[in-house]
Amino acid sequence: MSGKNVLEEMRKIQLTGGSTFIVSLPKTWVQQMGLEKGSLVSIVKSDDMSLRIQSKELDRGDKPRRAIISVSSDDSPESVVRRVVSAYLLGYNIIQVRTPESRMNSAYRYAVKDFTRKKLVGTEILSDLPQELTLQVLLSYSDLSVKDALRRMGIIAASMHREAISTIGSDDARIAKEIISMDDEVDRFSFYIIRLLKVAVSDGLVLRESGLRSPRECLGYRLITKSVERMADHAVNIARNSLALTMINLEQEVLDELGSLSGMALRVFEEAVEALFDGDYALADEVLVRAEETRRMEGEAVQKIIKYAAAEDVPALRLILESIIRTAEYGADIAEVVLNMTIGGEIEEG
Repeated sequence: MSGKNVLEEMRKIQLTGGSTFIVSLPKTWVQQMGLEKGSLVSIVKSDDMSLRIQSKELDRGDKPRRAIISVSSDDSPESVVRRVVSAYLLGYNIIQVRTPESRMNSAYRYAVKDFTRKKLVGTEILSDLPQELTLQVLLSYSDLSVKDALRRMGIIAASMHREAISTIGSDDARIAKEIISMDDEVDRFSFYIIRLLKVAVSDGLVLRESGLRSPRECLGYRLITKSVERMADHAVNIARNSLALTMINLEQEVLDELGSLSGMALRVFEEAVEALFDGDYALADEVLVRAEETRRMEGEAVQKIIKYAAAEDVPALRLILESIIRTAEYGADIAEVVLNMTIGGEIEEG
């Protein structure tokens, strides 16, 4: 080995039987993985021509990863929840929250249980004891792939945007509350996808189960997931700002302008997602052109708001317009990632 913190080991390739090349495995790694003579390992070739070796034991799934989180009276409920989220994202199957005190603070207990129910896909309360709260992730990686989860995220986010636009000029607070509730669903899928990507980037078996082709795709899907999540957040902003409008009927010119821009922005977003799942470089390229057209219309929309809307409604309408434009921009961000992921089919190496 060379260097204090370097994990690289140099091994010579040997020839056996006149036609088979072999290389020995580090003894410490074999022991850490619980392997022995006759154990199965898989060898996966990556895009960069490197080889990745991993355990292929049949009982691999019978050993759930367990995380124990110790809490004290000095911790806040938010801090405890953040640690639970981190353990979930790192791929732990069982998460135990423990306290050395005679009884766990009820605020911790409620915060963790409420967050688990609202935000963590496939996670259930396994046991609820005075000093301990145990969560278990029951959903396996093969049950819900990255692409399926992201597809559902995109559908929900687009529906949120449509519903939010429909609230403009309405005093129906119920719809706005429903949109905020839908945002919890988007967050649930976002946490699940991030959890899956974190494990898949270093585990070839999980990578295949998640429906991805190479670790390099994990970064692209992580960026796209964040864009979809933020787009949904802006749908919530539209709904909230629509409730801030006065109950004076908005001029039809303003409603038509916002409706038109919303349709264009949503088309940018949905076609960007379509380009991702179809691996369509040309469509992603078109999406970027359409996103730029949407941005250019922002100035005209601002002028109509100033001209036709009541002065007290202008600030909220400007914020609604900004969220619509941001929807198109997040669609453009997704399209740019798709271009990077699919460029291989558009070029020839010299």
